[in-house]
Amino acid sequence: MEEKVLIDPSLAGKSREEMGMEPFVDTEIISSIMGVLVFISQEIIAYVIRRASVGSFKDGLDNNKKSPWNEILNQIMYNSKKKGAYNDLSMEKKMLLKIHNENLLPKGRGSDQPSLEHRVFLLYFIKKEKANVPKYIFKHMIKALKES
Repeated sequence: MEEKVLIDPSLAGKSREEMGMEPFVDTEIISSIMGVLVFISQEIIAYVIRRASVGSFKDGLDNNKKSPWNEILNQIMYNSKKKGAYNDLSMEKKMLLKIHNENLLPKGRGSDQPSLEHRVFLLYFIKKEKANVPKYIFKHMIKALKES
């Protein structure tokens, strides 16, 4: 919408439909592969992985050292009040972290340490709590697109 207003300032304050755009229904990733339009949404991811888009989801967590999540995560992952290292994880937690990093939410480039959001997501699996996996995957895809 902002781009259309820059091109034609008379469109300022008009709705998407008045600008000749599709109405906003849901957040989607729209791309083209070999000339074929591809739409990816949270619902499509849920359908593909055959998992309902329900369960716990935490978003917008920054890697703040004062976050209340740190104490909970350290206790569950490292059996300690302070943050441990990868070597302090049990074999089961190392395996879950490997599956998480390579299959569910690939890390790509950057730090070897998982972000606070990644550790909270992993916590749901450790505690055997339902997590909204399609939402996590979709948000991760959007974040990766923004970074690229």
